[in-house]
Amino acid sequence: MYFNLRHTVALTALVCASAAFAPMANAKTFKWANSGDVSSMDPYARQETFLLTFTANIYDPLVRRNKELKLEPALATKWGQTSPTSWFFDLREGVKFSDGTPFTADDVIFSINRANGPGSNVNGNFSSMKEIKKINDHRVEVTTSVPDPLLADKWASISIMSKAWAEKNNAVQPADMIKNEENFATRNAMGTGPFMLKERRAGEKTILVANPTWWDKPEHNLTEVIFTPVPNAATRIAALKAGDIDMTYEVPPADTDNLKKDANIKVLEGPETRIVFLGFDQERDELVESNVKGKNPFKDKKVREAIHRSIDVDAIKRTVMRGQSFPTNLMVAPGINGYTKELDKRPALLKPEEAKKMLADAGYPNGFEVGMDCPNDRYVNDEKICQAVVSMLAKIGVKVNLRAQTRNLYFAKILRSTADGKPSNTSFYMLGWSPATTYDVHNVFEQIIQTPDVKAKKGLYNAGGYSSKKFDELSNAVEVETDKAKRDAMIREATKIYVDDFAYVPLHQQALVWASRKNIDLVQPADNSFPLRYVNIK
Repeated sequence: MYFNLRHTVALTALVCASAAFAPMANAKTFKWANSGDVSSMDPYARQETFLLTFTANIYDPLVRRNKELKLEPALATKWGQTSPTSWFFDLREGVKFSDGTPFTADDVIFSINRANGPGSNVNGNFSSMKEIKKINDHRVEVTTSVPDPLLADKWASISIMSKAWAEKNNAVQPADMIKNEENFATRNAMGTGPFMLKERRAGEKTILVANPTWWDKPEHNLTEVIFTPVPNAATRIAALKAGDIDMTYEVPPADTDNLKKDANIKVLEGPETRIVFLGFDQERDELVESNVKGKNPFKDKKVREAIHRSIDVDAIKRTVMRGQSFPTNLMVAPGINGYTKELDKRPALLKPEEAKKMLADAGYPNGFEVGMDCPNDRYVNDEKICQAVVSMLAKIGVKVNLRAQTRNLYFAKILRSTADGKPSNTSFYMLGWSPATTYDVHNVFEQIIQTPDVKAKKGLYNAGGYSSKKFDELSNAVEVETDKAKRDAMIREATKIYVDDFAYVPLHQQALVWASRKNIDLVQPADNSFPLRYVNIK
């Protein structure tokens, strides 16, 4: 028996699921849950934290993040620059994939080209790469088209796959999830990492087992990991309290205080590096989901400003997030390199009549109607936040037709194709982003705010097509500038451009809240990654 995806799942089903997967007496089985499933077993399927952190338990990167999110050796023991546009990576010798195949430079070159090729949705990490070549079995060299001091940081999230395994199983390129494609790597996995995939039932359960031939010294004591997606929050929390699961990756704000009172539970919390924001379609001449015909209201800065200044983020924090959010006016959080504190001040809220006048001045005296896309299993209280926004905008005459969906359907709808760059099918949407590859503002500039350009691998997650020539010039300059004072000045100027343009509606820095049984030791990084290699059961 297993969880189904309906919110009406009974706790008895969870108990039966636990019994069905009961470990041997000497085994250490870790059972955990989240509101949604991991989208794919392919580490290049989507630039999404949950997918990347899950598959990182099976695959290793060249360099990885430690508990403090600092870079450390993984499949590469040494790396660096030989010139402003040249990098080298010396590879760890003696490493084998879990099927016994030796790890070599051929696997690195194959993986980098696969992650940068058709079907991949992580290819924004390769915008500067010109060429990667093999020097010998344990050394590769990378040439960049421009100086890129953050290359190693970007590649810390890129898992390395087996060339032989992918070729054998007809998975030489990723299946494009935006097009709902699948291949062998979608439901299967084989890497060099601390765990191996034992069983995968999409939407039901995923079982990992410890890799006995892992090259590194394990810091965990797990023999088996059972992950189950449980959309219903009450079911997840009840299961945790009953001891049927050991950990839940997401805790609703309404349940946090109650869990803190349970002597058998510990709550881990802190600010996350992710910013949750709203975006507008500013690309099309006519919105795909609106009663306005022949023009696009979101191309008018007055309309964007009226909406931005009608959304009360403090009320969302108080009533929806139960205090577990940090309102912001920027697309990056404190702690990210390039955060500009003096610009992180939201403009004053408008009274409804003031916002209506602003809309009337823009040519919409009666407001307008528009569709909105929102996930219901991706961010903390995501659907409830969107419902609050719908209510707030109704007061100024903007009727929002909310479509809340599971993450797979939602992402497939709002993201533009990385293959042909065609616009997404959204008019107004929620998205969250953490620059967890580099912890630098340029990641947000390049992937979220720059003008979409598939060939240059810029703006790949700019779903609304916001475009500013001056911003693009500054972002490109920031990418290669090594003088800190000059770089900081350019970052400030670029930040002021998108803030003054009301390009997006930043809502808040999301609070990070996990909960586990008291006998579980784990690490909670600020980027919301969940490395199983640090989990111990006492």
